[in-house]
Amino acid sequence: MYKIVKRKNLNPTVTQMEIEAPLVANKAKAGQFIILRVDEEGERIPLTVAGTDRSAGTVKIIFQIVGATTEKLNRKKEGEYIQDFVGPLGVATHIDGLKKVCVVGGGVGCAIAMPVAQALHEKGAEVTSIIGFRNKDLLILEEEFTACSDELVVMTDDGSYGMRGNVTIPLKERLEAGEKYDMIITIGPLIMMKFVVETARPFGIPVTASMNPIMIDGTGMCGGCRLTLNQDGKKVTKFACVDGPDFNGYEIDFDEAMSRGRTYFDFERRAYEKACNLFKEAK
Repeated sequence: MYKIVKRKNLNPTVTQMEIEAPLVANKAKAGQFIILRVDEEGERIPLTVAGTDRSAGTVKIIFQIVGATTEKLNRKKEGEYIQDFVGPLGVATHIDGLKKVCVVGGGVGCAIAMPVAQALHEKGAEVTSIIGFRNKDLLILEEEFTACSDELVVMTDDGSYGMRGNVTIPLKERLEAGEKYDMIITIGPLIMMKFVVETARPFGIPVTASMNPIMIDGTGMCGGCRLTLNQDGKKVTKFACVDGPDFNGYEIDFDEAMSRGRTYFDFERRAYEKACNLFKEAK
């Protein structure tokens, strides 16, 4: 059992928790993830490590309430426990040797982008962070990004905060102005990452995209997190849990990934509604 040491609502649909898990905290690096179960009958869900405190033995996770399991997790209070907390899993984001990087995050994906930006900053890299949200009410982690970025650009779709528009607008402006990044690291909705890749393509800037497909066991055995990469004209299958979650953005078949991501949408929605009804009845 793993104790919830702290919890904080970042916006109406996104929650941050700190979990007491000293073994994970001691080894986790930016870009890796954990898999948890809320209770003995719960499903396994992957969540990115959003930060660690090794002295306290805690791991920070940030999640959006989108289904039955995240709804159950969100109802947990400080001092309560979750059943399983396994990690760190996946390959840490490659940051060695990078001197100038643009980190592009979207929505709750900023929870993944933030520790990467922090790790780059700690290594002495020049970090430009571009983060985007639908509106001001959904903004998260602005202070954290400000602290680890040489430049921070905040975008909102409706212009209610920062600049109006999507994250590719300021990215394209900087690339057209001659900025030469060693790497662009993008984390967020698949459609956003696809267009970040296409924005960078004419300029030949390397792009790393962090993928978060359907995942069950986290060891590569279930095959649920498989992705198709186009490498040298050949289609290659990789598994996000063991080969990723970071991949060369130019190689990813984003259209296939988006199609696979919608496979269980209706099932997840029904499970979420069932969980909500159960909580209402329990009251």
